[in-house]
Amino acid sequence: MDLKKGFSIFLLLVLCLFFSVNVTTAEPVTINFWHAMSGSRLGVLESMIEGFNSTHPDYKVVPLFTGSYAETLTKYISSYPTGTAPHIVQVYEVGTQTMIDSDAIIPVYEIPGMLGETWDWAQYVIPITNYYSVDGNLWSMPFNSSTAMLYYNKDLFKAAGLDPKKPPTTWKEMEEIGEKFLASGVVEHVYSTGWPDWIFEQALSIHDHLYADNNNGRSGLATQVVFNDDFGHMIFDTWTRLHDKGIYIFGGTEYDANTAFISGQIAMFIQSTSSLAGIIKAAEFEVGTTFYPRFEGYPVGNSVIGGGSLWVTKGQSNEELRGVWEFFKYLGQVDVAITWHKGTGYFPSSIGALKTLLDEGWFSQDQAYLTAFLQILAGRRDTGASTGVRLGPFVAMREDLVSGLEKALAHELTPKEALDEAAEKMNLKLKDYLEFYGQ
Repeated sequence: MDLKKGFSIFLLLVLCLFFSVNVTTAEPVTINFWHAMSGSRLGVLESMIEGFNSTHPDYKVVPLFTGSYAETLTKYISSYPTGTAPHIVQVYEVGTQTMIDSDAIIPVYEIPGMLGETWDWAQYVIPITNYYSVDGNLWSMPFNSSTAMLYYNKDLFKAAGLDPKKPPTTWKEMEEIGEKFLASGVVEHVYSTGWPDWIFEQALSIHDHLYADNNNGRSGLATQVVFNDDFGHMIFDTWTRLHDKGIYIFGGTEYDANTAFISGQIAMFIQSTSSLAGIIKAAEFEVGTTFYPRFEGYPVGNSVIGGGSLWVTKGQSNEELRGVWEFFKYLGQVDVAITWHKGTGYFPSSIGALKTLLDEGWFSQDQAYLTAFLQILAGRRDTGASTGVRLGPFVAMREDLVSGLEKALAHELTPKEALDEAAEKMNLKLKDYLEFYGQ
């Protein structure tokens, strides 16, 4: 071998070695993900992220718990102008209009086209995509969707001489069964709720009753709430009456009531389906679930979506956006979506995952998980009232509603006065928002 040829071969080997080292030591693209998942949900989420990172070595999703839903949204809105926002943020449903108006995100329906792909958005459960869509286009990625349902302790029903196969279906029955529970002495209080503001929203949507004008803020920014009418007053009056009788006890603003239910202090409570897996695991009694109770003689709407979705910050590189999209596709895989559902109680958002669960007999084994699906798929979905309300200052407005309920329960105001006062405060917030964002 001559010297010139030997040097060429040596140079080729060096270059091959260089590029080999360069490829194997390249740092994965980091995708920062802010979320509000805690408790048992956190472990499930972290396991899913580990699964993605191990199967997608070119990317590394870095999760960060940023507090409650409200804290996460507030932190995100303040971080975007400073350039410190994450690539992905989880935002609960009441932050939807705020995110749409923020000018900080890429609508998720645009991402496949930006990456040279096509995507079939019809693969997702319709009530979920309806909530997060504008003019038929999905703005955030379905992830942890839930709704509210009635949980009940079947063992306490038996102890009180009640049929555990016949939970209440109406608010009239809630009161009648509540009185029987109190008479039995089995419990001091019968039921509570988590998220009372959301539970009020559910009462409206299930009866196809608007929360705000402009079709619940879906045909244009809402200018005022419209729930403080005879129907809304009836809800507050009913809850106050049940509280006065000792049937209902206020359980805090989020998940505090879960502890009272799990410990057997109350026999029933209305809470998010996302609590189901944790409750079943912790409870030492048979847990039953059924539909949210109705007021008789009123129209049928639908239970409204709760939980959250994933939003994508604009301004990131194509490599980062590709990583975000690959992560979204991974979360939507049937096996991953099923893991999320079974580990938390949140809906699997894809029809494929739902079909697989049905085929494997999951809902036959534990019908408690079936309740939420039947409830949300059984109602109508062609009105703003049944689809769910969307308001800019919704987070702060919810605080006004809870404050009003507490005043009614404490008899500081009559139920009507309390709801009207809350509506007045909320309308001022809508007015300010409209002045800032309205055209």
